[in-house]
Parts: sequence; structure tokens; C-alpha cells
Amino acid sequence: MRQLKDTDCKLDKQSRPIGVLYSGDHLMCKDTHRLKIKGWRNIYQAIGKQTKAGVAILVSDKTDFKPTKIKKDKEGHYIMVKGSMQQKELTILNTYPPNTGAPRFITHVLRLLKRDLDSHTITMGDFNTPLSILDRAMRQKINKDIQGLNSALDQVNLLDIYRTLHPKLTECTFFSAPHSTYSKIDHIIGSKTLLSKCKRTEVITNSLSDHSTIKLELRIKKLTQNCTTTWKLN
Repeated sequence: MRQLKDTDCKLDKQSRPIGVLYSGDHLMCKDTHRLKIKGWRNIYQAIGKQTKAGVAILVSDKTDFKPTKIKKDKEGHYIMVKGSMQQKELTILNTYPPNTGAPRFITHVLRLLKRDLDSHTITMGDFNTPLSILDRAMRQKINKDIQGLNSALDQVNLLDIYRTLHPKLTECTFFSAPHSTYSKIDHIIGSKTLLSKCKRTEVITNSLSDHSTIKLELRIKKLTQNCTTTWKLN
């Protein structure tokens, strides 16, 4: 994996980045130092010893996020952190399924964590699968496994925030060189309750990776004022 840099965590001046999620191959225990960035000391990670897969959640030092529960798998395919921020509950799930059978794997994870996924849930990651016809440049129909995944998301009251806010926009996050195809396989999934707090979400080209970055801005009401906080998926 490449070394994360300060620029991976910097956004525009109007928003305050509070979280960065990383997922990918070739993340090993010896590489964890590459996740360390000044101002981002709170790192929650799951790293597979055999699969060389890994996911991580970085939380800014500027937040008062307090974790209360952490669940992750031994293969480094997902990590869930429950906690609170500014006296508001928040559940963060970062998932990176295997290339083969990705929709079925995520469906399994959703069922496994069903009791922990609530109205304060944000799920982000490289899903290794599109969720709708618009997520593929070739506009291919989605198969039964993807339909099953969408059904599983609906059962736990989660929806594709990006697609809900951009119902007609065709924007890809990944280019497959072997197949010469573009697709959107990186997603931001959130609870239906959380949707009302979303200010905006967008795809940002990342020249240092074969995946584009997805940014989500949320309106978080503090005790004295409103502010905008940002989650970023690299």
C-alpha cells in the first residue's frame, strides 16, 4: 500500500474533515505505520494475515469521538466502530469484500451485524460491486446477488446515499484495466434517518490510486452552533 499523506485528509476550508476510511489489498501488519498522519492519531483497523486485505478508519484529533464497541473479522474485510460524537451516537462500518462473491459477502456481514446497525449508521468502502445499472458505464443489468444485497440493505434501513442524492448521475470510481471498463464500486451507505443530515456527497478524482475518492459532508448540530463535518473514503 502507499503511504497516506496529509493531502488525503484535507478538503475545502468550509468543511471540517473528521474521518477517513481506507480499504485495499496489500495492507499488512508491517504497513500500519503508513496509516499514521499528523492530527489523525485515532486509528481503528482490521488486517488479514493470509489475505493481505485490510480496512481502516481514521478519526481526526479535532473530534470528541468516543468508541464504545469494535467488531472486525480476522481476514481484514470489515471493521465496525460504534461510539458517540458531540453527544450523538454514530456507527461506522468500513467493508472491503473479496473480489469473488462480493455481494453475498456484504449481505452476510449485514446479517451478522444486524443488531449493531441502527439509525446512526454510515457504511463506506470498496464494495467490489456496483449497486445499480447507473453504476456501470455499459449499463448492464444487475444480477440476483446484487438484488439480494440491495434487499439486505433495505431490511436494515440503509440506502445508497450517493445514488439517492444523485439519482441520474453516471459517475465511476474505478477503472478495470484488464476489462477496459469503468464502474462505481465504492459506495457511501447510510441510514434513512441520516439522509436528512447530508449536505452533499461527491466523487473526487485521485491521481495516486486506481480508485476515486468519495466525500460525504454531514450537518452536525453542536450545542452552540451548526457545523459541517466530513467523511472521506480513499
